[in-house]
This record gives sequence, C-alpha cells and structure tokens, in this order.
Amino acid sequence: MSLHDQIVAQVEAYVAESQKFEEKGVKAAAARARKALGELGKLSKARRKEIQDKKNEM
Repeated sequence: MSLHDQIVAQVEAYVAESQKFEEKGVKAAAARARKALGELGKLSKARRKEIQDKKNEM
C-alpha cells in the first residue's frame, strides 16, 4: 500500500471515529480518533520526504 493510500485510509478512520465521538458520545472513539491523527502526522512527514526526494531527482 502506498503512502498516499495509507493517508487516505487514516483520514477515513479519523472521520469515522470523530463522528462516533461527536454525535454518539462514544468515549473510546476519541482515543481512536487521536490515534488516527497521530498516524496521519507520521505518514504526512514521510510523504513530504518522498515528494521532496523525487523532486530533487528531477
């Protein structure tokens, strides 16, 4: 799975968990939403580096 696909999957996970927390008041969903956001941070840094390296090779 590419970094882009992983980022999309984490965004979808975050949105789903955030909705569960905000709309239904599921406390455990808050932790899962925060986890998805943490993973998004890591993945976006990796993707930024990947893009920068590819640009520098051009």
